[in-house]
Amino acid sequence: MSAANVQKLCETTREKLKSVIGKMEIFLNQHALPQLVTEDDEETLLFYQGFLSDLRHLLVFSEMSYEKLGVALRRATFDDAFAQKALYNVYHFGVNNFFYPKNESYSEDGRYAYTGQDAIRFRKKPVRPARDIIMDITKVYEELRDDLSYYENDYLTEKRMQNQV
Repeated sequence: MSAANVQKLCETTREKLKSVIGKMEIFLNQHALPQLVTEDDEETLLFYQGFLSDLRHLLVFSEMSYEKLGVALRRATFDDAFAQKALYNVYHFGVNNFFYPKNESYSEDGRYAYTGQDAIRFRKKPVRPARDIIMDITKVYEELRDDLSYYENDYLTEKRMQNQV
């Protein structure tokens, strides 16, 4: 991929991350565990603990990636290798952590992706604000996944080949 294309991809990826970071920060600043747990049972409590933990991790990964992309774009001379590694990290840590959260409070069901329905399925029915934040940022992470899918396989393969030469 040419340096100009990598630079443009860094710019668009950074803008997309900025939008989801803002949405997650607002949600996490306005919602705490007592506000989300409406039923008084252990399963609900564990669901929301995991949900909030996953969202906080996603926010941190997204913020770190946003900063690294900013560093790549601010350098006097564009460092293609640094930028590609930053894009790989967006995919590996950000996108993958969105679609495969550690606590599995939700998951993507690919069967719904082609029907126009929401592909995200929750393990337990969440309160409206929790559902809304995930549904709101899903589209951006889907776009990031499409934009950066190259970095899942081809980037690593290229790096492995460079080390063997």
